[in-house]
Amino acid sequence: MSDRRLQVFFTVARLLSFTRAAEVLHMTQPAVTFQVRQLEEQLDSRLFDRTHNRVTLTDTGRLVFRYAERIFETYAEMDAALRELKGAVGGALVLGASTTVAEYLLPTLLGAFLRSHPEVGISLRVGNTEAVVAMVEESEIDLGVVEAPVSNRNLIVQPCLIDRLRLIVPPDHRLAARRKVTLEDFVDEPFVCREEGSGTREVIMEYLTRQGCSRARLNLCMELGSPEAIKGAVAAGMGISMLSESVIAKEVVLGQLVAIPLEPTLERPISLVHARQKFRVPTLEVLLRFIREYCTHGDEPDRIPAPSPEEGL
Repeated sequence: MSDRRLQVFFTVARLLSFTRAAEVLHMTQPAVTFQVRQLEEQLDSRLFDRTHNRVTLTDTGRLVFRYAERIFETYAEMDAALRELKGAVGGALVLGASTTVAEYLLPTLLGAFLRSHPEVGISLRVGNTEAVVAMVEESEIDLGVVEAPVSNRNLIVQPCLIDRLRLIVPPDHRLAARRKVTLEDFVDEPFVCREEGSGTREVIMEYLTRQGCSRARLNLCMELGSPEAIKGAVAAGMGISMLSESVIAKEVVLGQLVAIPLEPTLERPISLVHARQKFRVPTLEVLLRFIREYCTHGDEPDRIPAPSPEEGL
């Protein structure tokens, strides 16, 4: 049986979408359809029902999916075992990170990791928290780093550091001289916010709820898709906002923005998100340990060796 046909079938079955499977596999949709039909002909069975623009597995399809899952898990376990046997840490990892994390927190950390482990290749995909979690769920990435709570019980979520948000205003704003502000001080001001699905937006909305304030009361005047766009809008006097301390440090030093502590404080965990794997992936384990050590000590840790067989995620 062709591994490629089975892989294509497995991806379509997992996503229940020929279109999304084509995107994940970097194939055209007709090529995906052709591979599935070839497998169906080989097995002399229909694997999918396609009705009313919906894709569902047939009874045979569900059976093949269960076996395919076991086959690919065994392949991955074999690959990991061979790397362990060789004592090797290498290969490539695909990370996903929310915009704030990717632009302001990860570059220094990943630079330190790659200096310590030049044999590892890393690629990074950027999206809001919702998109990154979806990529982990669909096995498009090995590890997600996000700044909002994740409640999916099928994923392992490990907080690694705490990030603090502050209110940001232009230097000539009426609140600029305040040492602290409460929600009532600014809730009626024009507010510039991230888009739906952003982790920053979600923690701000949860902050309002904890203070007994309706989310609808926030005077949203603009929704923007990046921290840089928000900083520019606030500096231009278009509204106020809340952003991470790490995001606004340069603008505060240059006097372009004023960052005011919130009372009570608004903090959020930066978390590592990955799948509950039945097998061990040494390179991912080493990266996870490196990140935890880095976040704990705030500097570049010593080179971390490959884990012993007794260690797990």
